[in-house]
Amino acid sequence: MERELKFATKCVHAGEKPDPVFGAHTTPIFQTSTFIFESVEQGASRFAGEEDGYIYTRIPPNTPTHAVLAEKFAVLEGGDTGQTFASGMAAITAVVFSALKQGDHLISTDVVYGCTYSLFSEVLPRLGINVSFVDTTDIENVKRTIKPETKMIFLETPANPTLNVCDIREIAGLARAQGAICVADNTFATPYFQKPLLLGADISLSSCTKYIGGHADLLGGVVVGNRDFMKSLAKVVGYTGGVMGLHEAWLCIRGLKTLHIRMERHAENAMKVASFLESHPGVEWVRYPGLPGHPQHEVAKKQMSGYGGMLSFGIKGGVEAGSRLMNSVKLCSLAVSLGATDTLIQHPASMTHACVPKEVRGKVGITDGLVRLSIGIEDPEDIIADLEQALSKV
Repeated sequence: MERELKFATKCVHAGEKPDPVFGAHTTPIFQTSTFIFESVEQGASRFAGEEDGYIYTRIPPNTPTHAVLAEKFAVLEGGDTGQTFASGMAAITAVVFSALKQGDHLISTDVVYGCTYSLFSEVLPRLGINVSFVDTTDIENVKRTIKPETKMIFLETPANPTLNVCDIREIAGLARAQGAICVADNTFATPYFQKPLLLGADISLSSCTKYIGGHADLLGGVVVGNRDFMKSLAKVVGYTGGVMGLHEAWLCIRGLKTLHIRMERHAENAMKVASFLESHPGVEWVRYPGLPGHPQHEVAKKQMSGYGGMLSFGIKGGVEAGSRLMNSVKLCSLAVSLGATDTLIQHPASMTHACVPKEVRGKVGITDGLVRLSIGIEDPEDIIADLEQALSKV
């Protein structure tokens, strides 16, 4: 039996194939919008789905560049196949459009990215899809919310920006018993630290804009799942056209080759910064799954091999103090998004989650005093020193 390659080796080699014509070492960018058929019969066969092959860049498998990225990510997630998208939101939209119809019911984690919340709370109800936002850290809440028309349970874990963690295996089991699919947004953890599909989820998706690209220079999304679902997803991709750009796909392939190295450093730094903040008198609380005091630390320890580079904390003095802190940092960048090589700091209530109504934010713990940090790969002493000098000005 052939020995299975380790994760780091898969990051570098999975999906990569020597160029048969010129022998290019790295995957080329196939800068084309269309592909030539050998015959009318071949073209008809590909459009009918009877023969694999490339047709038009909007239609999966898009181009050979996209195909390498999709295969590489599917291998890393442990799924059958993958599909790339223009953004993480394009990926989420395609998944719900593929799986849900009028009259269906969706259960979603109550703490999700702001635009995910808006899609679920504003767009889907207009299409006749009912949505319930539930604290999925408590399995009993999920059990109580399931009803006959529930067709999807959508999890974001760790959640943005509270870092709540829910038990993927337990909830995926509930979904399976109901005949619903379980979808996990794995953006914060990446497949390096968490593999939702191996825990029982049907679909794992990520925003490639974050850790997958890793350098804050692209937009993208990716979905991985079983072949049957991905076949239905491909139709929606072709109809709606939210495909990833060619250069972005190439950058993501390059980014994945160092994912394991970067994630180790992000997590190592995050633990040191979280410990510093936890001991600082000006900080009220810190949420990082790797801290023993995190409410779902045991769940995180059970399903994650590491705790990632994201953390949030509350500062004494509320939003005014938070503003002074963020206006005082020098090394950290005041910017939204996450997963960059440099440390990013932002205020979710007025930035990434401003579209979530204030009463909803308060109910789920996105307080006005919450500060979110995406810890970079700088020297941790320098990150801590910057936060320390900024906190001294609050």
